[in-house]
Amino acid sequence: MTTIAPAKTPPRTSIPSPRRSAARRGSVYLSAHPRARLALLLSAPLFWLGAVYVVALALLLVTAFWTTDTYTGQIRTEFTLDNVVAVVTDAFYQGITVRTVGIALAVTLIDVALALPIAYFMAMVASPALQRALVVLVLTPLWASYLVKAFAWRSVLSSDGILDWLLRPFGGSTPGYGITATIITLSYLWLPYVILPIYAGLERVPSSLLEASGDLGGRSWATLRLVVWPMALPAIIAGTIFSFSLSLGDYITIGIVGGGAQMLGTLVYQDIGAANNLPLASAIALIPIVIIFGYLFLVRRTGALDNL
Repeated sequence: MTTIAPAKTPPRTSIPSPRRSAARRGSVYLSAHPRARLALLLSAPLFWLGAVYVVALALLLVTAFWTTDTYTGQIRTEFTLDNVVAVVTDAFYQGITVRTVGIALAVTLIDVALALPIAYFMAMVASPALQRALVVLVLTPLWASYLVKAFAWRSVLSSDGILDWLLRPFGGSTPGYGITATIITLSYLWLPYVILPIYAGLERVPSSLLEASGDLGGRSWATLRLVVWPMALPAIIAGTIFSFSLSLGDYITIGIVGGGAQMLGTLVYQDIGAANNLPLASAIALIPIVIIFGYLFLVRRTGALDNL
């Protein structure tokens, strides 16, 4: 009778422990401390934001309190309130400020009036396929150059342009270049920025609320006024922030279709380029900054900033 020899077990080999390198120790630490991991991820963008935006804004504020030597054109870093006082009290700057704010308000009202029905149809009426197509159409003008669109409107609004050709048989004429042309052009440029926040806000309105309003006897106008409007108001205000702020700081459009009209951005451009007076330009630039901060302070409780 033969005996079977037991199988030989292979010799045990010890698994080498991982090297305790600095990278591995850091990885272990970050995996156990999520707050430290989040702080590390945000450190680079926060540094960039602070260095580029906050520091630049602070330097702008400081420069407004300097002055420019009349003879040499050099900036004198001596504290003075002359530029700020001149911008606030001079009737010329006050008129330009009123005109700029009036143009920005007109553009905002026009864009909201145009964006509301478009956004409502996109969010509430259109099918998913049509909805996607309309979103693409709204975004398409943003792919074109700002200057191309502004000069296109200059061609349309000229005395021998297509608008004058269309209105002439009916006894009308083109408004030409000026404040009206500036409002029309800016309204076209910023309309997508108003449509998209309103569309996003209306899309978040639950359809169950609309059905409940109909079941309770609410008509279309009552549903829009009592259900849709309160929920869409923060998104509408978010859209107005874009159109109002972008119009307030614009200086290119007024130079292309504005004729001889001026806005605050035009004065800043002229003082930096032609007059080489950076302190005065910084003081003028503080006006739209203060206006925008005031507007944001007023709308902060509406939830509009959450829709940006």
